[in-house]
Parts: sequence; structure tokens; C-alpha cells
Amino acid sequence: MTEYIFSQLILENGAIFTGRSPSWQHGTFYGESVFTTGMTGYPETLTDPSYAGQIITFTFPLIGNYGIPIPDHWESAKIHAHGIVLSQLCHNWNHHSGKHSLEHWCKEQNVPLITGVDTRALTKMLRNKGTMLGAITTESKKRFQFANGSTDHLVSRVSCKEKTAYSNGKKVIIAVDCGIKENIIRSLLKFPITVVKVPFDYDYSHDQYDGIFLSNGPGDPVQCTRTIEILQKALQKKKPIFGICLGTQLMALAAGAKTYKLPFGHRSQNQPCLDIETNKCYITSQNHGYAIDERSLPKDWKVTFRNLNDGSVEGIKHTSSPHFSVQFHPEATPGPTDTLWLFEKFYQSL
Repeated sequence: MTEYIFSQLILENGAIFTGRSPSWQHGTFYGESVFTTGMTGYPETLTDPSYAGQIITFTFPLIGNYGIPIPDHWESAKIHAHGIVLSQLCHNWNHHSGKHSLEHWCKEQNVPLITGVDTRALTKMLRNKGTMLGAITTESKKRFQFANGSTDHLVSRVSCKEKTAYSNGKKVIIAVDCGIKENIIRSLLKFPITVVKVPFDYDYSHDQYDGIFLSNGPGDPVQCTRTIEILQKALQKKKPIFGICLGTQLMALAAGAKTYKLPFGHRSQNQPCLDIETNKCYITSQNHGYAIDERSLPKDWKVTFRNLNDGSVEGIKHTSSPHFSVQFHPEATPGPTDTLWLFEKFYQSL
């Protein structure tokens, strides 16, 4: 078994949380400290590109009990999180689809982890003080320089570099990749359409297409100025546009609205959202740190979903054009699949 050594999670407000890290882990690793309350799905969570630049605290006390499955179950080709904070890391994992342990996976991808942390106390601090920069370190006497990670254009890191087509039908969908999850592609391809995945800054305004999909992704949406400029032109064509997570924020910004940073974000698979049009509540999977300022929405846009925990906007649509989006993840992985019908709604609008 791997030897574990003393390590620390140090936050920019000076708070220190002690724990232990594998002996192969040396140095200091920085990121934005956030937490997720999901009970399962850690392989999908860690490979979600929306977690780029973040140190994830798992509030569930035991993580790693079913190991890491084959890459077919991942949401991208690698771990995007900058670090992992756990209360207890399971070494004796067991599952029929597991290939190796969580610790082995982290070593393979050079992702730091710290276990034995009082994650309850850490989560309470992040809820009270808000998310903040942090560092996982084995260097106890190091002086830390917390750079302002909010200036990083994280979408440019995780977006694809060239066009990729997935042929499955005559209708053509442009999927703007700001950090798209694999299960979004799989969900779209359940319908007889061709999905053309393009980089976040690709100008598709002169391409032939039947609809546009705006993906999830990390960071502050206002940094995606090029993506927003292209989207503004697309909104004028009145062709169907569907957005998820960051895609919702980008749609709002392109329409002329504003966004703001949430105190500690929504990261879990148990967020209750109210469908305002049907008065039905859905339990949803979410991962975002920004939201739409409802007061800034133009008159020809309206709110369609609302978060029942804090009242924030979880969905918008245009009153006359086929443009709509949701802040949560209907494709799940991990999480409930109760809102998969939104993909069919998009397909029917083409």
C-alpha cells in the first residue's frame, strides 16, 4: 500500500485544514476551492471539464469505494479538477467494471489529493465565506502566492481545437464546445441528427445548420467574448438554439442580460428546480458558479426554471423564437435523468 505523508489544504483567508497525501505527491497545487454534495459519480464529476481550475471537496464521507471504470464511462479523456479533498479515501474498492483505484488514477494523471480532512468544517466555511482560492501542499514552510485564477480563460483550455462531425442523420446541429460532456454528445445522437462539434471561438454563422447547441464549461462566462459575439449573430436567424449550464449564461449575455457569481455555487446531483410553466419540480444535476441576473433579462425573454433552494434562474427562453436553455444538466452522469425530455424538445424544434 502507498505510504501517506502529512499535507495541508490552505485557503486564501488563512484557514488551514490538515490531512494526508500519497508519498508520490510533492509540491503545491493551486485552484478554486469548491464543494460538491453528490453521493456517487466521482469518476464522471472529476472528468467533467466544467471543474477545470477547481479543487473539489467531496462532502460524502467515503469516496473511491467502487474504483475507476473504463474510460467509456468518463465525461472527457482526463481529470480536469486541479485537486481532490476527501474525508476518507477507500483503498479496498470493489466493482465489476472497476479497473483500478481512485488513488492510482490520480497518480497516473498527476492530480493531487488530500484525505483525512474535516470536510464538514471545510464545507461550512465555504458556505459561509464563499468559494475561495486554495492550495494542496506537502511543503509546510512554503509561503503561498494565491494568483487570481478568475482571470484565466478556462474555456480556451478545455474546448476542442478543430471541428468533429458525428453523422447520424440529415438534420445538422452545431455543438459549440466550451467543455462539453461526453454524455451530452451521446444524448444528442439518440436522435437522427448529425452533430458537428466546433471550438468555442469558431464562427459558424456562414455554415449550413438546422440548430445550435451551447455546451457547459468552466469559468466566468463574460470571458467568452468571441463566443458571445458569434451567438448574437445566430440569435438573429431564429433557428433553434439549446443551451446547458454555461450555455445558458452565454445565451443570456448574448441577449443583453448580465450574470453574477454565486456565493458557493451549485455542485451536486440533488438540486430541486421548479418548471414554472407546469409547476412541476425536478431533482437535477448541477455544476456551476455563476447565474443570470433575472432583472437584466430583456422583455422578450422569460424565466422557465427556478432553483428552489435560493430562487436563482435555472432556465430561460425567448418568447417568440425557438431559443431556450437550462442551467442544470439534463444529461446527468452523474445524477437523475428526469429532464432528458429537453433533448427531445430541442430535436422536435428543428
